Amino acid sequence: MSTVIEQPVEARLVAAAPRMPSIPAMLHYDRSDPFAVRMTFPAPATLEGVEVCWTFARDLLAAGLERAEGHGDVRVRPYGYDRTVLEFHAPEGTAVVHVHSSDIRRFLSASGELVPVGLEHLQLDLDHDLAQLMRDAC
Repeated sequence: MSTVIEQPVEARLVAAAPRMPSIPAMLHYDRSDPFAVRMTFPAPATLEGVEVCWTFARDLLAAGLERAEGHGDVRVRPYGYDRTVLEFHAPEGTAVVHVHSSDIRRFLSASGELVPVGLEHLQLDLDHDLAQLMRDAC
C-alpha cells in the first residue's frame, strides 16, 4: 500500500481581470507527516518562476470546506455551491485560488483511508524522532 497520495487539481487564480485563469496544482499527503497536506504550484504558474509549495494542516483544509478557517499564512473557506477558496499569504503578497470542493473532498477521503482522522498520532515514531534530536544535539 502506498504511503503517499498525490492528486492533481485545477485551481482558478483570482485576479483583477474578470476571467480567472486556470492553473494546475497538486495536493499531496504523506503518511510520514500525518497532520499535514501540501499544495504545490508549478513554476510557470508562479510570479517567481519557481515551484511553490505550501504546507498546512489537513484539519484546516477539511474545516474550510464548511466555514472560514485559518488566521495565518493559509486560510480556507467555502465559496458558492462547489468551490473552496484558499488564500496563501506571504510577504510578497497574497494568492487567492478557487478549487472544486468535490476535488478536495475526494483528496481528504483518500487521505482518511490512508490515515484515519484522529489516528494521525499512531503514525509518529516519537522515540525515534527524540533519539535523532538528541543525537544531533551532541
